[in-house]
Amino acid sequence: MNNIKQIKAYKNAKKRISEERSFYAHCIVYIIMNVIIFSFKLKLGSYLNSEDYNEYLFWNILSTPFFWGIGLLGHGLWIFRETNGLQKLLARSVYSTEWEKRKIQEFMNEKEKN
Repeated sequence: MNNIKQIKAYKNAKKRISEERSFYAHCIVYIIMNVIIFSFKLKLGSYLNSEDYNEYLFWNILSTPFFWGIGLLGHGLWIFRETNGLQKLLARSVYSTEWEKRKIQEFMNEKEKN
C-alpha cells in the first residue's frame, strides 16, 4: 500500500516538474522573441519614415508583449495554482466535485421536504 502511494507521489512530482519547466521555457521564449520583434521593428522603422508606419509601429510594439504577457500570466497562474490560491478558488467553483456533491445533497433534501 505504501509503495503505491510513493509511486503516485513520484508521478505527481514528475508531472509538476514538467509543467514548471514548460512555464520557464515559455518565459524564455517570451523574452527572446519580444527582444527580436522589438529590435526588428525598430530597425525597419528607421528605413521607413512614414507617419502612419510610426503610429502603427508604436501600438504594435506595445500590443505584442502585452497580449502575449496576458497569456504568460495565465500560464503562470495555472502552473502555480496550488501556491497562489487558485486551487482553493477552483475547488469552491461550479466545476468542482465538492460543489456538485453539495448541490446533489441540497436537491435531495429539498425533495425529502416536499
